[in-house]
Amino acid sequence: MASERFVRVGHLKTVEAFREHLDNLGVELPVDHTVETAPESPLAQPYDHREFKIGNRFCIHPMEGWDGETDGNPSEYTFRRWRNFGLSGAKLIWGGEAVAVRPEGRANPNQLYAADHSKAGIGKLREELHAAHKEHIGDTDDLYVGLQLTHSGRFCRPFDKAKLEPRIVYRHPILDPKFHIDSDDPILSDDEIKGLIDDYIRAADMAADLGYQFVDIKHCHGYLGHEFLSGFTRPGPYGGSFENRTRFLREIVAGIRANHSDLDIGVRLSAFDFVPFKPDPDKGDGRRLGPGIPASFEEHLPYTYGFSTNQDNPIEPDEADTCQFIELLKELDITLVNLSAGSPYYNPHIQRPAYYPPSDGYQPPVDPLVDVARQIDFVGRIKKHFPDVLLVGTAYSYLQEYLAHVGQAAVRQGLVDFVGLGRVVLSYPDLPVDVLKDGELTTRKICRTFSDCTTAPRNGMISGCFPLDPFYKKTPEGAKLRELKKETPL
Repeated sequence: MASERFVRVGHLKTVEAFREHLDNLGVELPVDHTVETAPESPLAQPYDHREFKIGNRFCIHPMEGWDGETDGNPSEYTFRRWRNFGLSGAKLIWGGEAVAVRPEGRANPNQLYAADHSKAGIGKLREELHAAHKEHIGDTDDLYVGLQLTHSGRFCRPFDKAKLEPRIVYRHPILDPKFHIDSDDPILSDDEIKGLIDDYIRAADMAADLGYQFVDIKHCHGYLGHEFLSGFTRPGPYGGSFENRTRFLREIVAGIRANHSDLDIGVRLSAFDFVPFKPDPDKGDGRRLGPGIPASFEEHLPYTYGFSTNQDNPIEPDEADTCQFIELLKELDITLVNLSAGSPYYNPHIQRPAYYPPSDGYQPPVDPLVDVARQIDFVGRIKKHFPDVLLVGTAYSYLQEYLAHVGQAAVRQGLVDFVGLGRVVLSYPDLPVDVLKDGELTTRKICRTFSDCTTAPRNGMISGCFPLDPFYKKTPEGAKLRELKKETPL
């Protein structure tokens, strides 16, 4: 059950009503009155990146389906999702899938991982995406496809969906007890980190051999790369100073460049973070989770456990950290940057605003449009600092009927270069095609942020849009999920 406190976006029937609602909330978002079609639309304009012309301003975010084979190969579910990415019409495919650089680094036993025996399957994903794009869209010469490389760090569940096997950069006073870490055993040694760096380089070698145009060195959502950036309390060469906290990235980049100078590198970054949130125990009941409240942090000030987090008030972002990191990326000749926020594991409302919480989450603490606006505004401010960096923005799915109105305005005003699409593509893969061709959306296919695509894997099932995609609705997991939601307070 969702919160009754907030107006649903789908109930706002006109752009004027949407704007009035934003005004009532005190929220500022760029909103165009009409959605233009190609070729005039700002969303239809190509983007010149390193002498490559990316064909439009839609980007598909990487999305794990928790549905690969346990040996690291893609399954038919995975291939279906990638074919949908291809037919979407988006011309920038950001990594497609989070591919672990070693089996122990997976977030679940069904995550893809880079290995000799999975290489052909991971290559076939790209081939099928290209084939679907060519069949449904046409030209693939302006299609830019990458592969996201990851290690799940604190959130590894590599062999048993119910068993957390974390590897961490440092001890965290709030997350450690939340996830039952009670010793230093999971802390990665410096030598282990060096071995992981070699794994990333080998995985990038594989991606280059398979024809991927870039690799994303994932630094978001509380996974390992992101945790390095907040490793202020870690001693030694990989913690403490900014130079040390970014050594992991710099050594990976150096190794990739030594082997493949022509392979582009991107970074998906949680551009800011907050302390972990939890359901308010005083405001929930047997059928409903309480709204999110921050974990107590007063005894941990200054808060040295977040990246781009105000250390004196860690429910505010700190733009300076993000700018310093992107300056480093520019020094490393990385100008392909995808900005997200926070983590789905401990503060999902700032990362992917939703009306309906996942089963391990909480009711939204504020109208989710507030969280959407925070991300779009933050990316806009970063874009002003770095006009020559290709920036992809996040948090557009919650806008629903007004996704294109806001995305188009944001691109037109120079607040972002690409509108990033995540969960909305699960229910509505051809959204970019409809926007560019017709200037409107098919209402019945619009993601309503039910969060089933998160609740399912949190309960050991594959991910997909069970409410709106007939393919997933008819699966055994769909029936199981519907029963689960009857029994579980949301």
